[in-house]
Amino acid sequence: MRLSRMDSHEMPEIRLNKIIADAGITSRRGADELIIEGRVSVDGFVIRELGAKFDPNLVKVSVDGETITRSMSKTYLALHKPKGVLSTMFDPEGRPSLSDFINLRTERLFHVGRLDKDSEGLILLTNDGDLTFRATHPSFGLEKTYIIEFDGKLPTGVDKVLLKGIELEDGMGRVLSFKQLSPQWIEVSIHEGRYHIIRRLMEAVDVKVLRLVRTKFGPISLGDTVEGRWRDLNSGELANLQKALDL
Repeated sequence: MRLSRMDSHEMPEIRLNKIIADAGITSRRGADELIIEGRVSVDGFVIRELGAKFDPNLVKVSVDGETITRSMSKTYLALHKPKGVLSTMFDPEGRPSLSDFINLRTERLFHVGRLDKDSEGLILLTNDGDLTFRATHPSFGLEKTYIIEFDGKLPTGVDKVLLKGIELEDGMGRVLSFKQLSPQWIEVSIHEGRYHIIRRLMEAVDVKVLRLVRTKFGPISLGDTVEGRWRDLNSGELANLQKALDL
């Protein structure tokens, strides 16, 4: 359905999926899925036409009943998530979440991927829906690097086992690299994002994890960002990330 007040050819019209992506909700491809599912409305009317165009300055676009705000400026942050914080922007039970650390930001930001509650380290925050979609899609296979503090001694040959791969309950899992940094710390990299994949791999080889810290996400490094603090990605980092994602 096209609304009568949007029929003027003098008004700049933009595809609905781009309006949604510009609000940081999801990518344009993800927005198409929301439209097909009937979760998007314009001025109260559900829109299911994928090619529908509107002037975002004249209409109210809602996703799942919540009005969205289109942002032309993009924000890219690197946050050092502390242990005990949920990888969500809001927790209905009031537990610590990512928004607690960016409450001075006025943009509506979303996290790129997740870290489990007990893990620490680098997590990206942005309102760029297309980047979020690609950075978390398995086909792009961004490499993530972690350092792990463990208890006891490493089992003999554990590096070869992890590099070769282990059959888990949801399929084969393996690390891309393995390095022992000290008697109690190792560094591994992986391109997967399955639930608790690092912890499950460690459990499968009898390595008891004491701390798990993500230090790299694709070409972006945690660096010396202090726990609980965030920083803007610099132009070089952003260019490298966009290049890795073919953006």
